[in-house]
Amino acid sequence: MTYSEQMLDQLQAGQLEAARSSFRQALAKDDDELLFSLGEELYGLGFLQQAQRVYLTLLERYPAEDELRTNLATIAIDEGHNDEALSYLAQVKPDSPAYLESLLVAADLYQTEEEFEVTEQKLQEAYRIAPDEPAVEFALGEFYFLIGHYDEAIRYYFELIKHGYTDFAKVDIAGRLGMCYAQSGQFKQALGYLQQVKPEYRTSDIRFQTGLTELSLGQLDAAEKELSELIEDDDQYASAYPALATALTKQHKYQQALKVAQEGLAVDQYNEQLYAQAAAIVSHLGNAKLMKKYLTKAHELDPDNLTITLQYSNFLLHQHDDKANIALLAPLTEEDEVDPQVYWNLARSYQRTEEFAQAGKDYQAAAPAYADNPTFLKELVGYYQETGQREHLLPTLRHYLELEPTDAEMQDLLAEYEEY
Repeated sequence: MTYSEQMLDQLQAGQLEAARSSFRQALAKDDDELLFSLGEELYGLGFLQQAQRVYLTLLERYPAEDELRTNLATIAIDEGHNDEALSYLAQVKPDSPAYLESLLVAADLYQTEEEFEVTEQKLQEAYRIAPDEPAVEFALGEFYFLIGHYDEAIRYYFELIKHGYTDFAKVDIAGRLGMCYAQSGQFKQALGYLQQVKPEYRTSDIRFQTGLTELSLGQLDAAEKELSELIEDDDQYASAYPALATALTKQHKYQQALKVAQEGLAVDQYNEQLYAQAAAIVSHLGNAKLMKKYLTKAHELDPDNLTITLQYSNFLLHQHDDKANIALLAPLTEEDEVDPQVYWNLARSYQRTEEFAQAGKDYQAAAPAYADNPTFLKELVGYYQETGQREHLLPTLRHYLELEPTDAEMQDLLAEYEEY
């Protein structure tokens, strides 16, 4: 047995002192081919410093061997020593047999630093040099997948398939295609590929995307089954709970949906969106106390989330808690840009608390956005009627009836005002 083989056996047995001794002997006595293989094995096992020492020893003996430099650069990147990695890569010239590999390593380096433009340049240069090299096609597909350029990613994944690869570097290509199509909104194509993923590659992410895609296609039973089974197998996969709750809600299974949302909150107790979703589910069950609890928590977790704030405001309006609604929304009117729904909701509360002047200001602030909204116009007519503003009521009422000509009650009101 060679010293390299002894070292690897000792490492697997946890005999670290003996492994250190064998390592020193291997560096001194094993042949260079064995040492290179030892370096690869050590790197694969995560012994980066030892692998680095092997490659440095070999580089002293073979200073023209650029593959050693690319290996050393890879180790430097793994250890966060990017300047050191760049130094190694800069020594690999375009005429070197290792230049293609150096481009891929450089792309990896720049990707870790989020310098995506340089990453793309390196990968495209590699592609020009070796357009049929699977490693390059895979690297390009993964890069474009990472930055969300899904059409580009699809192109390179298909090139891999054309070259006979259904998986590469322990990544299922059908799964990647399914994810790309799903992210670009092409759900039918996405589901076709996601269903082709081999069992050994059906990760929680793939299963979640499958369920989410089925949900997007309206295949509610299938989505419910997929997501339920995912949660059974991986109950810490937090994203599955709101998706499953949505599938159940769409089937009007509100009690089950609430139970799933509550289980999800036990896993992810700081998810304001899930609290808001739970509140929406509870609205179908008529439990105002629980609904308020969830909306209050959602708002506390993310007070700047306007969607949640307006959901909470709508609840307060429904409960006729106008003081709380005014306290919630009034500070928002001091911002540079205010959603017109804020003004509308405030106007309702101010009108009900008989603060008519402020209600009028807020109705007018909301009016441009809701000029053709029958519900808004009808409420505005009610405000003008309550405050005796006949000169504003009539044109608003006529415009409302242009939009809703069959509203007999409002037709009678118009006739009554026009009579006098």
